[in-house]
Parts: sequence; C-alpha cells; structure tokens
Amino acid sequence: MSTLIAIVYPTEAKAEEVRQTLLGLQREYVIRLGDAVIATKTEAGKVKLNQLLNTTATGAVSGSFWGLLIGVLFLNPLIGVAVGATSGALGGALTDVGINDAFMKELSASIEPGNAALFLLIQEMTADKVLKQIQGFGGIVLKTSLDETKEQVLRDALQGHSGEAGSTLPA
Repeated sequence: MSTLIAIVYPTEAKAEEVRQTLLGLQREYVIRLGDAVIATKTEAGKVKLNQLLNTTATGAVSGSFWGLLIGVLFLNPLIGVAVGATSGALGGALTDVGINDAFMKELSASIEPGNAALFLLIQEMTADKVLKQIQGFGGIVLKTSLDETKEQVLRDALQGHSGEAGSTLPA
C-alpha cells in the first residue's frame, strides 16, 4: 500500500532540493516513490504543478515514433510523424499518472503564495534513513495518510527534533 505525504516549504527551491534528495535515496534503494510533485501558488492564486514526468511530451515522443513507423509503411513518414506526435501529445495530456492532479490543486489552494507543497506517493521506504536525510530541511506537514503516531514522528523530524529512537514510519 502506498503512503501519501504532503509537506509545505517556504520556497519552490527548497521543495525541489528535498525532492532531489529523495530521488537520490531512490537510486540507493532506500525509498521507492510512485510520484513526487511540487505545487506552487502564484500571487494571483493560481496553483501550478511541477511534475517529474511530463506525460504530454512523453506521449508526443512515443506517438512520433509510431507515426514514423506507420508513415514509412505507407510511404509518407512526415505525415505519420505529425499525426503520431499530435495524437501522442493529446493522449499524454489526458493521462494522469500518480497522485490525482485535481486533489493536489485543491489541497495547494490553502498554502500561501510563494510557498511550495511537495506531494510524495511513497511505495516503500526505510523510514529511519529517509527521516535522517530530510529532517534538516524543515517543512510543515500539510496532509498524510499515515496513522497519528507515525505522522507525529514525521512532524518531529521536520521540526528538527529527534523522535523516539524506536519510532518508524511504515515500510
């Protein structure tokens, strides 16, 4: 079962720094992320999502490849690439992978302009190692799917206080 955690940071740069730290931990097999999205709120109140995977671009590249292949078969590769890229981009734009975009935008509406919320969908993790790496960044827990005890351990770690030695988050 996956765990959802949303943490608010004072700037988008700080949220990106934490995301990069977690992606580094993922390469070391300490955590496995299903999604890691940064949501920011503009001064005008509009919420912008900074996702790891741009499904529109990925769809366009994939569609271009298949369009080229089909275009070569019918002796018109340029039209095949154009049609494939367009349909792939459209399909990618309509695809929502990971955390629901509408949910993130709704939750991010409550943050202050200029702040950034880091949304994490965690599939597995070695909690003590992850907490040790992110505790120095600070942040305020906005929402989690953790039980109350584990959520408190996370809040304490983000505030710079070390929680109980035996406390852990779910794997």
